[in-house]
Amino acid sequence: MSPAHRRVLRTMPLIAASLLVGSGLAALTLGQGSARADSAVRATDDFDGDGFADLVVGAPGGTVSGRANAGYVVVTYGSEDGLDPARKKVISRATSGVPGPATAKQEFGRTFTKGDLDHDGYTDLVIGTEGRGSGSGAVVLWGSASGLTGGTAIATYGFAPQAGDFDGDGTTDLALFGRVGSHGDDPVAQGARLWKGPIARTGTPAATLDFMDPSEWWSYEGDERPDPSCRARPEVCVDGPLSVKGPVVPKGVGDVNGDGRADIVMNDYSGDGEWGNSVLYGGATGFKRGDAPGAGDALGVGDVNGDHYDDVVAGASDEDGKVTVSYGSADGLKGDVQKFDQDLPGVPGAEESGDAFGGSLAVGDVTGDGYADIALGVPGEDVRDVTDAGAVVLVHGGAAGVTGTGAQAFHQDTAGVPGVAEKNDLFGAAVSLLDVTGDGHGDLAASSVEENARAGALWSLRGTATGATATGSVAFGPKDVDAPNTAALFGSALR
Repeated sequence: MSPAHRRVLRTMPLIAASLLVGSGLAALTLGQGSARADSAVRATDDFDGDGFADLVVGAPGGTVSGRANAGYVVVTYGSEDGLDPARKKVISRATSGVPGPATAKQEFGRTFTKGDLDHDGYTDLVIGTEGRGSGSGAVVLWGSASGLTGGTAIATYGFAPQAGDFDGDGTTDLALFGRVGSHGDDPVAQGARLWKGPIARTGTPAATLDFMDPSEWWSYEGDERPDPSCRARPEVCVDGPLSVKGPVVPKGVGDVNGDGRADIVMNDYSGDGEWGNSVLYGGATGFKRGDAPGAGDALGVGDVNGDHYDDVVAGASDEDGKVTVSYGSADGLKGDVQKFDQDLPGVPGAEESGDAFGGSLAVGDVTGDGYADIALGVPGEDVRDVTDAGAVVLVHGGAAGVTGTGAQAFHQDTAGVPGVAEKNDLFGAAVSLLDVTGDGHGDLAASSVEENARAGALWSLRGTATGATATGSVAFGPKDVDAPNTAALFGSALR
């Protein structure tokens, strides 16, 4: 791994994405908004099949059944009129039909993903946990004409799940990861399991494979094979095309090489406190691992230059302060990248230390022109004399890549945006781009987890042919959706 691909480990909350997002792609959730520019409302965003994307908001700090940081999510259903906090579903481990107990510090809803797992035409939601307590693992909520229903437990693997058709057989698969509790000097093994679709509502996949095990779902270049000791001690296998050294933090899903098979973008730990980014390329017989440029924690996937290959966007790192766009091709990510910061001509504001430009991001087509745009959280931005009030910057894609022409910035003192910019709000902590109004334009969602003594809040701004607009925007927090309010961190994850 080259020095440019590494970064020093930072101790900070894992805020979506993905994963937000939202992805995603979310986006890619996760962060977490990884919607392709040629699809306004993807099947992977619509739980009730009404043609409007639905937004999931994570609140991992929420107190549930008296358990602090047990966590919950809120699903807000899209409509022609946009998001309405009255049209929602609050889901926690205390919700009827959801398996497992609410457990303190479980952070249910820290990560989640969307996909039609049972192949019935409705998107399903997979909610992860941070793997603590007796309720570790993940939960599947199933889509239907009336929205999300029921609940099916997935044991053990609940960290940053990712849904996508990784083998190209026309059904949605589910990639599940185990949580790694520490990041020492040396890489450590990490459990991971692929549930091949379709997945029955009983929780039975078509097949399961441990894709971090070299004996099962790997692909190799040429005659390269791992040492036989890999099966017993996968942590020693560091040289194969799919290294199992771990840990990794999956961030989103897209199709980078245009082969019709979903790929996973992720943060990748290489030991000695250093992280980089990488891609697991999906294939009929296995994943193939490749490097991804950039060193920022935030990752998004979408077709920025309109060539029908998804591109990978990495948020700015502490090292160079620049957002990195690596463009997809039939051979995977290209070696050349585009880098930019807040000094890109046309972008409002100026690059300053501590702004965290690109600390969160989402990729999706706001203008409907066939090029994915990029929403960038700038949670450390000062608004006039208000320190760390936070902002969101929207830049546009085009045939030549990212452009600052027509770029916009929004914060709580922007005309039409509800609220008032306050010190340390960190507006823009998470962002997503989903077409919740069904008009062919991605709508911008942004959160502040520090709002109202860390209760958190969400803002939704509509997309138009020229960009996002504050006109008609809405904002709501936990109290508005009848959810636990105290230090809920509402908006930590958006997808």
